[in-house]
Amino acid sequence: MVRHCQRETARGHRVVDAIAPSTDDYCILKPKHSGFFATPLDTVIKFLGAKRLILTGVSSNQCVLFTANDAYVRDLELLIPSDCISARSRSDTQLALRYFRSVLGADLTLSTRLRIAAKRKRER
Repeated sequence: MVRHCQRETARGHRVVDAIAPSTDDYCILKPKHSGFFATPLDTVIKFLGAKRLILTGVSSNQCVLFTANDAYVRDLELLIPSDCISARSRSDTQLALRYFRSVLGADLTLSTRLRIAAKRKRER
């Protein structure tokens, strides 16, 4: 899928180039709204010992919302940069943001203000 989206004729190929996973990244293709539904995401998170999930996406009131809810019930800390999500309308995005903050207790810090430590290599 990544190779297909990186074709020079594909719309947005420059964005895909910028965020394409490297060979040591975990990639999970989700078949439905939640990143947890019918995927190994929960297993990968437990394997890595992750406690925080950073969510971004283009369907804040659907896919991001469903994944955020599933992460919340798994007691994961949620970081959803407010400038890294969107929906079909601004009002849908604003509604999702209010829900993320008030119901799920998500941190909505702007992406430009995030300070994420370099990833550590996991010993195997």
